[in-house]
Amino acid sequence: MCGRFNATFDSGVKKLYTRLNINKVIDKPIDKRFVKAADVVSIVRNRNESRVVENAIWWLLLEQSDNGFKPSKYTSFNTRYDKLNTPRSAGYHAFRHSRCIFAVKGFGETEFKNKKPVHYYDMHAESGGLLLGGLCRDWLHPHTGEVKTSCSIITLPAHDKLKHIHSKAMPLILPQEDNLVDDWLNTEITNVEPFHDLLIPRIPQNLLAQPIDKPLTHLALGEVEFIVKDAI
Repeated sequence: MCGRFNATFDSGVKKLYTRLNINKVIDKPIDKRFVKAADVVSIVRNRNESRVVENAIWWLLLEQSDNGFKPSKYTSFNTRYDKLNTPRSAGYHAFRHSRCIFAVKGFGETEFKNKKPVHYYDMHAESGGLLLGGLCRDWLHPHTGEVKTSCSIITLPAHDKLKHIHSKAMPLILPQEDNLVDDWLNTEITNVEPFHDLLIPRIPQNLLAQPIDKPLTHLALGEVEFIVKDAI
């Protein structure tokens, strides 16, 4: 997955938030079509036995500055599935103790060849929105006392149906099943073995893939492709 997604707070995404049974909205959900890596984004997580919406920096590793935090020099807006069970990796502890969800309209993909972009696509659900599986961390500044939250989206190998769009990776799209979502956000569940099946590339919802000129200008090119969800 490339470093952008669509956080437009439309009716489909609002219904997702309703289904997530939020207890407290700490920060108003971001309403923005073009969210890029290192931006402030909205996440849903469990905190102190409550399910909350709060803002976080979309970059899991932060560096301390004199009066705050900034994104680390190490790229970490995505966390690869094969690093989740590697001790001392950036996402190892978070995968066990602080999983989160991104409720989004869609996400963007860019295919590169020889380090140059070949094409751009915007992906979104045929209906409603998408729940992307992610990780989050809290950072306490030792001098100012500031607490800053950071996050990343888990990425999987490319699905066969999406390899012509992005050949390397896809985001973890969570099935919208209440029990699964509850377990994913439950901070008391530290045994991650039940989540291993989620790390196999799957498409749980029908997707629409629109080729575009560039993410900023967002002009449609050609026909929308229909990506059929996987059979259960």
